[in-house]
Amino acid sequence: MTFTDRVINIIQAIPAGKVSTYGKIASKAGSPRGARQVVRILHTQTGKHDLPWHRVINSKGMISLRPGDGYEEQKMRLLMEGIEFDKEDRIDLKQFGWE
Repeated sequence: MTFTDRVINIIQAIPAGKVSTYGKIASKAGSPRGARQVVRILHTQTGKHDLPWHRVINSKGMISLRPGDGYEEQKMRLLMEGIEFDKEDRIDLKQFGWE
């Protein structure tokens, strides 16, 4: 199984109401320094594999997309799953992070 296949499987396994980070996904897939590859895989494979892309955030617990470029949709999808944001627009990874 390739790194890409492992990343796809991991992202597909993130349950509703939980999030994971690019780096944690890369580590689980066998490449601890492969966070940017996870970004690329999400960008190119989400449509083909119907990935729950909105459940992947950065290591600071924040959405990486910019306002007007998918940020609002991602935040809305996460809120609809019960994920909460603090005043700084961060998600508590201890509470909502998926291991």
